[in-house]
Amino acid sequence: MKREVKAVIFDWAGTTVDYGCFAPVKVFIEVFEHAGINVTMEEVRKPMGMLKWDHIRTMMEMPRIKAEWIKKYGKEPEDADADRLYKEYEPALLHILNQYADPKPYVVETVEKLRQSGIKIGSTTGYTDVMMNIVAPKAKEKGYAPDYWISPDSTNGMGRPYPYMIFKNMEDLGVSSVQQVIKVGDTISDILEGKQAGVFTIGVLEGSSLMGISKEEYDALQEEEKKEKLSQVEEQYKEAGADAVIRDIRGLLEFI
Repeated sequence: MKREVKAVIFDWAGTTVDYGCFAPVKVFIEVFEHAGINVTMEEVRKPMGMLKWDHIRTMMEMPRIKAEWIKKYGKEPEDADADRLYKEYEPALLHILNQYADPKPYVVETVEKLRQSGIKIGSTTGYTDVMMNIVAPKAKEKGYAPDYWISPDSTNGMGRPYPYMIFKNMEDLGVSSVQQVIKVGDTISDILEGKQAGVFTIGVLEGSSLMGISKEEYDALQEEEKKEKLSQVEEQYKEAGADAVIRDIRGLLEFI
């Protein structure tokens, strides 16, 4: 169904840049390994989209990881432990972020079409300002630059699933009604953020964190395997409350 849209608010890694959302995943695995805890890709990706400290703390409370932590350290994980892991996480991520800022396929062309229709381009993220100050300029060099970006640093650390980053976008972009906004993301946290804000919320399939595979891995799949993976991820988005699901970013244009 076509909508009167004045702004589209995108996520970053896994949605507009970094196909498969690999930069944060790689570092989360390393940081927990250094703490003596082996974590799975599925465990790492489940809280994806949250502020990174919150992500670490959420992982620590997962039953299996929590049990491993108690077994190793003789006590339940605490905020101080999350502080310690995050202290290692941030510099490690900053070191590799500039390698993971390439726009995903069709992003640059689709954003240009949106702008030609008079639509503003906003963005929210689970990255901090320091991280975004690496990602945003690098993405701009490659052709993608939203009109506005914001991190949880500007909402008192209250990132997703809170709606405040979306409201800040609306304020800066001059959009007065949530009915005129679309939020697009690649994680459950993105969907929850959009729904909390009361905006039309879309999950993107290909190259998403939820799918969790590289473009090379995806392209190598047989057509039936692709359909199965796409269907699995679509179901997760719908369970989280997504208003719509699109295969790639071009599908967004059907709603404008």
